[in-house]
Amino acid sequence: MSTSVTILIPSALRPSVAGLVEVSVEAKTVGEALGVLTSTHQRVKGHLYGEDGRLRSFVNIYLNDRDIRELEREATPLAAGDEIAIVPSMAGG
Repeated sequence: MSTSVTILIPSALRPSVAGLVEVSVEAKTVGEALGVLTSTHQRVKGHLYGEDGRLRSFVNIYLNDRDIRELEREATPLAAGDEIAIVPSMAGG
């Protein structure tokens, strides 16, 4: 059964999601939640995924403040009320 979760959108990606700060979706896993986001807001897909369909290396995804790479990556299960944060890596120098 899918659960309702919130995806927090960073300011750099908000133009791709009609200016929204957060998006609520129904999903069972982190990957499914991101899939719902990118199917609803297709312009954000190119920012998150490469040509190979995999998450871009510079995009960090957190579930309740834990990096999904420390969990089950996109297969990480969700619980009602979870928050997914998209955090693009910052570069500078």
